[in-house]
Amino acid sequence: MKLLRYGPVGQEKPGVLDQAGNIRDLSAHIKDVNGAALDDATLAKLRALDLQSLPLVDGNPRIGACVGNIGKFICIGLNYADHAAESGLPIPAEPVVFNKWTSAVVGPNDDVKIPRGSKKTDWEVELGVVIGKGGSYIEEKDALSHIAGYCVVNDVSEREYQTERGGTWDKGKGCDTFGPIGPWLVTRDEVANPNNLQLWLEVDGKRYQNGNTNTMIFNVPFIISYLSKFMSLQPGDVISTGTPPGVGMGVKPNPVYLTAGQTMRLSIEGLGEQQQKTINA
Repeated sequence: MKLLRYGPVGQEKPGVLDQAGNIRDLSAHIKDVNGAALDDATLAKLRALDLQSLPLVDGNPRIGACVGNIGKFICIGLNYADHAAESGLPIPAEPVVFNKWTSAVVGPNDDVKIPRGSKKTDWEVELGVVIGKGGSYIEEKDALSHIAGYCVVNDVSEREYQTERGGTWDKGKGCDTFGPIGPWLVTRDEVANPNNLQLWLEVDGKRYQNGNTNTMIFNVPFIISYLSKFMSLQPGDVISTGTPPGVGMGVKPNPVYLTAGQTMRLSIEGLGEQQQKTINA
């Protein structure tokens, strides 16, 4: 299934994409696409529905973030060896972990705000993993069973805030609108191998990122198991698993950063496409 949330900001309703690409309303069956609806039993009930019998959503509504009421938005840094190299940093011995604040979360096609005074706002297409079954000290062999599904994430980043302003990376990662998620939460049964997905990102039609999750240093099961040693993972948590090379910071000889009025397009194989315009905050 491809689950989604549609409607105005703060008023999103749960929906599902039917076989023809139409949005069908799920409000009679779940309150929201959030942690409470992402356990295997609930997903099985939704999967058994006759999608054609569900109310058809007319028009072209705004698509919201594909997960509501996210508890934790956890990110993995430098998880592609070639991205670490373009960043001038060594390959990490263990996953680099940081957070995006949930106030950064927006829909996949919402505007991205360039922070006031920003000089180095950058892009990062990433595979998002959405937890369906919580737990701590999860065994790597069991990790995939804890996943509800997958989605596209744009880990928008302000590099000066991230690396030149002291403290942790978090201050450059969690600005408002820096976490577009969606368009769909694609349930795990539709993704045969999360560690072999093509992903790409363009700015104003120029392809900057073009990679595959098979080059991640730490794969999806390992990341879930690793994180669960430091925190309990809970239904509805989102994990962003790192970006391939091609970020603006890595452009040689002169880095390229976002300014207001540009358009980002990004996609992951089988998970849909995002498009954001940049505006000044």
